[in-house]
Amino acid sequence: MISAGDFRKGVTFEENGQVFTIIDFLHVKPGKGAAFVKTKLRNVINGGIVEKSYNPTAKVQDVVIERKEMQYLYNDGELYYFMDQETYEQIPLNYDMVEQAIKYLKENMFAIIKFFKGEAFSVEAPNFVELQVIETEPGVKGNTATNVTKPAKLETGAIINVPMFVNEEDIIRVDTRTEEYMERV
Repeated sequence: MISAGDFRKGVTFEENGQVFTIIDFLHVKPGKGAAFVKTKLRNVINGGIVEKSYNPTAKVQDVVIERKEMQYLYNDGELYYFMDQETYEQIPLNYDMVEQAIKYLKENMFAIIKFFKGEAFSVEAPNFVELQVIETEPGVKGNTATNVTKPAKLETGAIINVPMFVNEEDIIRVDTRTEEYMERV
C-alpha cells in the first residue's frame, strides 16, 4: 500500500479496478482547511488522463508493471508480432497498443513491451532511432539562415519536421519521445 503523501512521478497504483501512473502531483496546503495531494494520472490500460485529489493519509494499492525488451518481427495487416528474445515466444498486439511506437519501428528492431498481470498493454519505441528519409521537398539555397524546417516522410511512414538541408535518402536520428529530428547520420 502507498500513502498519497508519498506520491512521486512514475509511481503506478491500482484504484477501483483501474491502474494509473502518476504523471504529475502537487502537495497543496491551503491556509484554511485540510491539506491534499492534487494529481494528474494516466490510465495505463486505455491511456486516458484524469486529474484527482487525495487526502495525504489515503492509501492505494501499488502494482508492478513488467517491462520486457522484445523484437518487432512483422505486421500481418491487423496484428503486430513481437518476439521474446529469451523464450522465442511471439505475441500479437493490436494497433491501439502499438500506435505511438510503430511509426518509429522497422522490422527486427527492439522495443519495450509493458505488461500488467502478464497481459501486454503498451509498446515503447527506443529513445533514438535512425531512419531513412523517403520523401521531402528539396531545400532552396540561401534558405538555411534561420531555423526553417520542412516536413519529411520517413521509411516507417512517420512524418516529422527536419531542417532544410536534409534531403531524400538521408539517414537521420530521431528522438521518439519528442518526435523531433536530432541529427543527420
